[in-house]
Amino acid sequence: MDTEEYRDHPVRSYVLTSGRAHPSRNTLRPETLVRAVESRPLLSTAGRLERELAQLCRGTLALAEVAAYLQLPVSLVAVMVSDLVDAGHLTIRSNHQSHVLPGKDILEKILDGLRKL
Repeated sequence: MDTEEYRDHPVRSYVLTSGRAHPSRNTLRPETLVRAVESRPLLSTAGRLERELAQLCRGTLALAEVAAYLQLPVSLVAVMVSDLVDAGHLTIRSNHQSHVLPGKDILEKILDGLRKL
């Protein structure tokens, strides 16, 4: 099996995440911003991909950008980022806000305004 076949083989992703398909954090979205924590260098036991990921995140990047630079699926990078966040090597910031439904009074005002049209 040559290098390109190995890179695209689905088993590789499974091995890189120790068999996990989902990150430990459910807040990771493709637009989530990722940044390395400067005061927490990676351990010497970190693999090549973890080091490359941490190096990329010295500047703030979106999760999707990190995946593009590494040429890996976003789902795989989400698991790796989640692990590094849990270990304190990366921080994340998401602009995703929880959706709050408007109150009944606001909906009634909108309905009244629509009826006046």
